[in-house]
Amino acid sequence: MPCDALAAAAGPTGVLERWRARAGADIDALFESDAPLVRALLIADTRSLPTDLRDRFAAAGLVHILSISGLHVAIIAEAVLLVLQALRCSRVQARWGALVLTVVYVAAIGAPPPALRSAAMLAAATAGRSLQRPVSPWATLALGAGIPLGDPHTVLDLGWQLSVAAFAALIAAGIWCKRGLPDDLSGWRRSLARDLATSLLATAVTAPLVAWAFGRVSLVAPLTNMAAAPVVAVLQPALFAAMLLAPFHTVATFVADAARPLLAALDAVARAGAAVPYASLSVAPAFPVAVALGGASVALVVAASSRRPSRALGVSGLALALSLWWPFTASGSGMAELHMIDVGQGDAIAIRTPHGRWILVDAGRTWDGGDAGRSTVIPYLRRFGGELALFVLTHPHADHVGGAAAVLRALHPIAYRDAAFAGGSAPYRASLAVATEQRIPWERVHPGDRLDIDGVSVTFLAPDSAWTAHLSDPNLASTVALVRYGAVRFLLTGDAEAAEEQWLVQHLADSLGADVLKVAHHGSRTSSTAEFLDHVRPRVALVSVGAGNSYGHPSGEVVAALLARGVLVARTDQLGTIVVRTDGHALRIAAGGREWPVPERTP
Repeated sequence: MPCDALAAAAGPTGVLERWRARAGADIDALFESDAPLVRALLIADTRSLPTDLRDRFAAAGLVHILSISGLHVAIIAEAVLLVLQALRCSRVQARWGALVLTVVYVAAIGAPPPALRSAAMLAAATAGRSLQRPVSPWATLALGAGIPLGDPHTVLDLGWQLSVAAFAALIAAGIWCKRGLPDDLSGWRRSLARDLATSLLATAVTAPLVAWAFGRVSLVAPLTNMAAAPVVAVLQPALFAAMLLAPFHTVATFVADAARPLLAALDAVARAGAAVPYASLSVAPAFPVAVALGGASVALVVAASSRRPSRALGVSGLALALSLWWPFTASGSGMAELHMIDVGQGDAIAIRTPHGRWILVDAGRTWDGGDAGRSTVIPYLRRFGGELALFVLTHPHADHVGGAAAVLRALHPIAYRDAAFAGGSAPYRASLAVATEQRIPWERVHPGDRLDIDGVSVTFLAPDSAWTAHLSDPNLASTVALVRYGAVRFLLTGDAEAAEEQWLVQHLADSLGADVLKVAHHGSRTSSTAEFLDHVRPRVALVSVGAGNSYGHPSGEVVAALLARGVLVARTDQLGTIVVRTDGHALRIAAGGREWPVPERTP
């Protein structure tokens, strides 16, 4: 595989891993508070990036700068080339020397697909110049884009997708500028016009990918990218030099200090761009819409690089019109569906109404540098399309609320409901901040509250404020909801434990019967008591749980108790995402590529 070949050129994999770890430690020591940003720019480590910084760059249309891309590698290669030429190396020696150092650098940072693409294109260009053979930029792009595909999963890598799309836009913009800019436009005016045209086309071509991945489209991206480009062009070589000079601490510190104003300038561009009113629009394209927009982008590249652009422009316009028309035609299946989304060790339950709208209960977990909302829940809901009518949070533990802020920002639900447990958590507070920012109405749930959405009713059974007043464990104050469609009932219990189940039995015993039970607390032995199960009498029990989790969930005792009652048990660690469909009478389950009916309740 290409990554293995590059690693072999630089030495054993262990050596590269140790170098990357050492480089990370040097960056931390040299740049201190700026280290997370420098790690992202130099060694493709985005794990420690603050969420607010990531959001700021996304709103300003600069999020691509936060990950190693072909641009970063190309800038470093060009800087090395200039240094070698300054050292009196011949042009050929300088080119090959820059290529060798670039290959070693790309291998050392783990050969991310965008960087590998850039290195492959640099190699093709270097070989072409050495052989005095002109190389088509399209052929170079095809070669550079194709090499990382030795690993088929690369095609799903957003960095690779953005890298290829952006470079195609750069090529097309260069061709158009040669043909389309007036001959009498010269000097700085021509340079400005060329840069603006390039930035506009690159933004338009990559917009569908950015919208799909980040749930937003930046309207200021053409301007912010023009402002950031010269900063990055100087900043990237300076950071690279500081990293290489790390063994010489005094010199490295001097270079690092010289780079700090550039880091501040880059962040200032992002802040200024994000502060512009309506700098970015929150969007949630369905899969067909994303495909149509992608087709429009491809046609736009063809039009910009063609001598006869009218046909390609027509195709682009038609695809754009289709993407605008599709949301008005989207509809549901005519059935109510419960989607237990596989988010690992956490919860994210999505109810789809017969008209195609969504009720989302919880949004999965969070981890350093990411969350299930952004990585799993948002793409999953977008694939089907439809408005998010309601977001319900069961309780503020990170495995339930971790993805909430991303979901709220990207999908903008009509309403937000939760139990308002005192104390909360950092992800919970972040979700409330986003709800305030996005003007999403929030209300506390109370037992007996009911909402009706497209024939699907949601009745909240717990928690009661008097019950939660003395509690210290958010699990015991989980929001419990009874969802009904026709004669079919779904009971969603969050992480409710035995004490809350007992409260439900004492106060609402007649309301607990359900066909489908979302098993509380991932099947923990502290929940699903015998008395509670006897009152619910489910036909299906759904367990949201991570494969090989360290908690031992689900408990064997709980699973055995369910099976002893004739309940069909379905688990995300075994089946992945599970979908339960109903027409209001019969039930069907789909999971793992199979679908089967649920037997009627035995007397």
